[in-house]
Amino acid sequence: MASSEVNNLNLRPRPASKGGEARSTLVGRPPIVVVMGHVDHGKTTLLDYIRKISFKARATSPSAGEPRSVAEREAGGITQSIGAYEIEHSGRKITFIDTPGHEAFSAMRSRGAHLADLAILVVAGDEGVKPQTKESVKILEETKTPFVVAITKADKQNADIEKVKNELAAAGVLLEGYGGQVSYQSISSKTGEHVNELLDLILLTADLENLAYDPLAPASGYVLETRVDRQRGLEATLVLKNGTLREGDFIVTGSAVGRVKILENFLEDAVAELLPSSPALVIGFEKLPAVGEEFVSGADPKALMQEVALVSPLVKVAKMAAAAAGEKVGALNVVLKSADTGSLEVLSQIMQGIAATKPLKIVGASVGEVNDNDVKLAISAGAVVIAFKSKTDKAAKALADANRAVIISSDVVYDLTRAIELFLAEREKPAGTGTLEVLAVFNQAKPERQVVGGKVVAGVFRNKAAFDIEREGSMVGSGRILNLQEQKKDTHEVREGSEAGLLANSTTLIKVGDKLAIQ
Repeated sequence: MASSEVNNLNLRPRPASKGGEARSTLVGRPPIVVVMGHVDHGKTTLLDYIRKISFKARATSPSAGEPRSVAEREAGGITQSIGAYEIEHSGRKITFIDTPGHEAFSAMRSRGAHLADLAILVVAGDEGVKPQTKESVKILEETKTPFVVAITKADKQNADIEKVKNELAAAGVLLEGYGGQVSYQSISSKTGEHVNELLDLILLTADLENLAYDPLAPASGYVLETRVDRQRGLEATLVLKNGTLREGDFIVTGSAVGRVKILENFLEDAVAELLPSSPALVIGFEKLPAVGEEFVSGADPKALMQEVALVSPLVKVAKMAAAAAGEKVGALNVVLKSADTGSLEVLSQIMQGIAATKPLKIVGASVGEVNDNDVKLAISAGAVVIAFKSKTDKAAKALADANRAVIISSDVVYDLTRAIELFLAEREKPAGTGTLEVLAVFNQAKPERQVVGGKVVAGVFRNKAAFDIEREGSMVGSGRILNLQEQKKDTHEVREGSEAGLLANSTTLIKVGDKLAIQ
């Protein structure tokens, strides 16, 4: 199979054979439902209520009785990763996938729609149709995903259901009774009003899709999320669409291969096997698969690997972001770090958005804690470490402090974006005036990378600033500071009276006695 075909693996039932005769034992499977909509329109609160009323709602934390709500667990009260939950209603199972509403998570919403059988489009009754509502509609139309509409916060005094219906119609969503066939239900996730009716509507819609699977077929489905656990190693959350996944099975995606060493359900209970529509936590991959990839399983790893071409997901993420950022002159080099590949995808998307107006260059991207290798890369590349939902270990922090390396870190996408923007604004402040007298020349093997040392005799010398070269009262050339150091440590600026070392790019060879004046 060619690399371009990796994301189009056939997940239709593959009947097992015996004695040369094909046999199929198709049975109905539970629906996989994605919840989509604008940020803070009540998607996660709805899921919290559904899990609360389901007998499957149990504590997933090892410490406790009742679980904290999904909304509480998410940093900043905003859903920031896809979560999968299995519930029961009227004696039937439903798997829910929650997707973030913030604009930076459009890739996650798109992936959620591709994984799901049907969707709930959540629209707040007091706010109506918003940008991510429209984007969600577009994704659902493009993926041809059947959906129902949940008008949330219907209990609020300022809720205007009729206005929401009209705005949906303007966005191309025609509800039943309004010239269309899209089913809807007004609900309150706070009081639970009409939530059961919404679940009934979901099951009715699912029945029209005739969802089925073959329990005799090897398991196949999609990678929902991945992460690195410090104790257990590489973890992947999968959603099964066909077949049966068993402990000990070999498993292959478009970017990784492994064997199921530990198999857990969504409650993190160890199980011997799982059937379709169930979220599965798998430990046993040799490297992290890419989120959104399809997977296949079986007993023969060689046969599986012939079916799937291997490519590196993290390299692909980094290359895509770097390509979008471009090789701009004076670009800020960044090292991206995240807790999991889904968060890395989000971080890459944030960088692409910023790179549309600011010069950025991604020099590294990986998952896990920020470690000393990340800091060393940042120091060598003159880069800033940007960490999303990743902690920084003690050794890395000590190394960064000692070398004045910058680490921008947050668990909340809004705060992280704001911190990056503030850093860039500070970096782009006018360099002001400053003059350095050259006292020593260390390396001029390449004019574009001259290493010189000197003393700042006036003003402030700032890193990345352009300068003129003055020699015996005349201007003989110009250049730009590529890297600036004080006491052999990278720095943003050196003030009057202090000595500095710098890496400079100039077509003119700098000499002892020259004065470098910031332009």
